[in-house]
Amino acid sequence: MAVESVQVQLARHSYPVRIGAGVWSEVLLTAQSHLQKNKKCVAITSPAIAQAQPDLIKKISAVMPIIITQVDGEKAKSAEELLRLWNFLAAQGIARDGTVFAIGGGVIGDLAGFTAATYQRGIECIQVPTTLLAMVDSSVGGKTGINLTAGKNLVGSFHQPLAVYADTSLLSTLPAREFAAGMAEVIKHGLIADKKLFNDLQSLAPLNWQSPQLPAVIRRCVEIKASVVSDDEFETKKEGGRALLNLGHTFGHAIEAVAGYGTYLHGEAVAIGLVMAARLSAELGQCTADEVVAVEKTLAAYSLPTQLRSPLPLELLMSAMKRDKKVRSGKLRFILMQGIGSAKSTEEVPEELAAKIFRSGGAA
Repeated sequence: MAVESVQVQLARHSYPVRIGAGVWSEVLLTAQSHLQKNKKCVAITSPAIAQAQPDLIKKISAVMPIIITQVDGEKAKSAEELLRLWNFLAAQGIARDGTVFAIGGGVIGDLAGFTAATYQRGIECIQVPTTLLAMVDSSVGGKTGINLTAGKNLVGSFHQPLAVYADTSLLSTLPAREFAAGMAEVIKHGLIADKKLFNDLQSLAPLNWQSPQLPAVIRRCVEIKASVVSDDEFETKKEGGRALLNLGHTFGHAIEAVAGYGTYLHGEAVAIGLVMAARLSAELGQCTADEVVAVEKTLAAYSLPTQLRSPLPLELLMSAMKRDKKVRSGKLRFILMQGIGSAKSTEEVPEELAAKIFRSGGAA
């Protein structure tokens, strides 16, 4: 399987994203290159990766110290875990020229990236995503952070990686539910920027880790994200820009927070959020009822939920939504589909309409 490559071009920094089976060998070569220049390296990973990829962990340990988070999932993105990682870096004598290797899914990427962003005012980080969701989305673009009780990713920093190595062979041990969760972000990329990608995903359903088309699909998602990020690196545009990548996330983040982190995988909550965003778009005349049905059917074809498994309190969902990072001047910013393959941001969504959409997805 050929290796795909994308260069993320930013004003002050650009970096490669390498995609395909076997790019793991490039990770070890990069680490050895740093060590030869007397630059210390450490790896941060999760219990799930340590259990699923013991040979990988053994190879890493032979090259650099490695620390495993105390828990898996969103609960690892805590201030307590962050402090533990800072102390680990200090104990290893990591200096300003050190490098953190983030080996895991989106949670590890966010947490290890934020550790690197804040330790000694910022050191290099290399992202090694091991889940589909991280490969197509969270490992690219430099968003890092941790959660608070009040909401997801409320503390964080923009910290672009030195490089991203997405080895698709690592997906062989990814549970089917996690792979499906990653497909939610893949489908999202098609909805916001590439109708052909969305149509391809319909005809290819269901993809799996061995599908020969997968590296090219991942590459296309990375290209879309790289293009958006290069145009709006720090999400400062008032209209469109990087916010478009949050299609479905305003609803999805509220679902995660109210259900309790871990009840829904991030991609599962996003899938439900994508259906809600499509319905909202149709209500506001931005897409058709047939397009809403196409979104639902495609998500279902990849074993993703399209509505809440059990009712969640509407009042709590609305409160969580108002704590979202996308609130500006007291107004929520929603991302709407403009048909399939295009999107826009808006602050002109009445609260009662947002509540109606939540109820359509199973809120009580």
